[in-house]
Amino acid sequence: MSVIYLLPLSVDPASTVSGLLSIFHEQELTETIHDTDGHGYLATFVGKNGRFVVLRVHSQGLVTVDLQFYEDDDIAQLDNLLNALENKLKVLLNGNITRIKKLPALLRGAKVDRYWPTADGRLIEYDIDKVVYEEDSEYQNIKILHSQQYGNILVLDGDVNLAESDSAYTQAITGSGKENYAGKEVLILGGGDGGILAELVKQKPKMITMVIDGCKKYMRKTCGDILDNLKGDCYQILVQDCVPLLKKYVQEGRTFDYVINDLTAIPISTSPEEDSTWEFLRLILDLSIKVLHPSGKYFTQGNSANLTEALNLFEERLGRLSCPVDFRKEVVCVPSYLEQWVFYTAWKK
Repeated sequence: MSVIYLLPLSVDPASTVSGLLSIFHEQELTETIHDTDGHGYLATFVGKNGRFVVLRVHSQGLVTVDLQFYEDDDIAQLDNLLNALENKLKVLLNGNITRIKKLPALLRGAKVDRYWPTADGRLIEYDIDKVVYEEDSEYQNIKILHSQQYGNILVLDGDVNLAESDSAYTQAITGSGKENYAGKEVLILGGGDGGILAELVKQKPKMITMVIDGCKKYMRKTCGDILDNLKGDCYQILVQDCVPLLKKYVQEGRTFDYVINDLTAIPISTSPEEDSTWEFLRLILDLSIKVLHPSGKYFTQGNSANLTEALNLFEERLGRLSCPVDFRKEVVCVPSYLEQWVFYTAWKK
């Protein structure tokens, strides 16, 4: 756990820390003073039960106290230490101190990792209590983690992909309830959680062709039993690389009323020449529009609404396809992502 304070710039770091040493000694913590070459004051303290404290007083008046401890340590005792330090600082500085933040402990080295980054670089702590499934496929690492709040969460290569709570995602990537799929030909690229397929078969389409890997056993609230069979009355599931299949459809002149691309989000990198994912995305985009019926629609996810540079670059790509398209976008809150997510609809001009 950590605490951050703000002190007046006139305070001398060395004299302030010396006044705090008695608090650490009472907790049987032994200090080591480190040379900061004139940049404030730095001390580390080691104590019983593996406790480790880093005290840093910056020249700019910022004080940080970082406390590391094992899970079975006495939390109440540790809280008392931090409270005693704060009270002592108030006495030393005549109350001229501001606590900016007290941060909860980060759990490191746990059997179940509960920290996952958002697309825009923030670290989120989820209420994950167990690993339901994990496997390395030919293409990626696949994890399914259980969250008390979001249900089972699909994580691909360290990225939160979809949770059982995320029906908003499925609705957005299929047109937000504004489309009529009855009697239509639909192509789904990806969507291995089965949520898109399960939603669309309810509307009695003519045929859905879906190209996936799969996670039918552990995402039941998302897909139901739709992935138990590779063929149904109005759908077929193909487990294969979608690029050769799309090229085959282009050569055959086959078209679809809807193409739903759920393969990957827009890359975070804004340097297409250095990121092969952009080239893959361009290829999928171009082939997908080529197999789209003249009156059809193409749906895909974008990325976090905060990644404006990457989203703008994707929109530029849409404007440079071999077949001209128009597009619109929609911003949706996907529960387990804990960020606003952008979805795109495109159609031929």
